Amino acid sequence: MKARLPKGYGGGGAGNMQQLARQAQKMQEAMETATAELEEKEYSATSGGNAVKVVATGKMEVKSIEIDPEVIDPEDSEMLADLVMAAVNEALRAASADKEETMGALSGGLNIPGLF
Repeated sequence: MKARLPKGYGGGGAGNMQQLARQAQKMQEAMETATAELEEKEYSATSGGNAVKVVATGKMEVKSIEIDPEVIDPEDSEMLADLVMAAVNEALRAASADKEETMGALSGGLNIPGLF
């Protein structure tokens, strides 16, 4: 006795595999394009009431740091370090969240390890 598959499953053979391969190729091309666009984007964040402003790229690289001279206190370098760290982390979080959202939309929510 032969097992029967529900309607719409099987029976397509090589045609279905070719269609699946084309769809995968289109998704890969869309992801490559989106990745290139995301890497060019810039994300900025501030801390300490705009005392420190950081701009990072989608490549997760810090592009610039601006520090208001009024917050530079040689007696309290820890505070300045904390403000810089907070702004850098926020800019990188924004870049990462944008990438996850964009790639998630392209992949339809699939979580394929190593894909992005």
